[in-house]
Amino acid sequence: MDIIERDIYSVISRNDGIKAKDIAREIKTERAVVNHYLYKSAFVKDLCYRDDDYMWHGLIRQKRPHEGLSDYCGYYASVDEFLRTPYDEWFESMKRGCAGIGRNLNNTRGLFHSFSDTHRVMTELFSDIPVSYDDWEIVFELRIRKSKYIRIYADVLVITDKYVFSLEFKMNDVIIDKDVIQAAKYNEYLEVIFGPEYEVISGLVLTLASDKYTYVPVKNTSAEVPVCSADMLFNIFNEYLGFYA
Repeated sequence: MDIIERDIYSVISRNDGIKAKDIAREIKTERAVVNHYLYKSAFVKDLCYRDDDYMWHGLIRQKRPHEGLSDYCGYYASVDEFLRTPYDEWFESMKRGCAGIGRNLNNTRGLFHSFSDTHRVMTELFSDIPVSYDDWEIVFELRIRKSKYIRIYADVLVITDKYVFSLEFKMNDVIIDKDVIQAAKYNEYLEVIFGPEYEVISGLVLTLASDKYTYVPVKNTSAEVPVCSADMLFNIFNEYLGFYA
């Protein structure tokens, strides 16, 4: 990713409206360079706007809670709210949210079962986490695709104070290269969306597997993705958040 583009997008998304000259001052770049990016950057075109006072605003804010994120997903809440929401209420909210973002709700391939499976796995995960997660955020079915240039998909995001865990769920018990690639595909774009204070951790969860936790190379890259069964998802969080040494 272009560092200047990332910096400009981050400054816009952190502020409650900011002019081009002030963006240039913050990132220590000439105003002409900033103006070029403001009208050419895909992230700015799709996820920012300029008001009548020439102030630039981000549609998804880079501060907690992440205002605007709910407009691009099936379900968004704090983890605490998610856990307090009865399943039937959560499921109906998911369907409404997915319809709102244009997610195809055709159930012929078991989509609703996959929603239920994902809900179960995430609920069980939080029952095992031994720290407070009241202010963490959770997103189901992120679909930034209403825009013209940017495409970012994720099954589940868990946003802590400094990590964004991006989880791809597959109803499978074997590791397939294309699934590993899909899990890692949007990592760098999520890093732009959430900004420099966050590290994005991509993971693949196989809901039909058991007792599986490994790292798998992403084909044709130097990257690796953690792959786990649902019963081992805790280990990804533990590795980065350090619940147990």
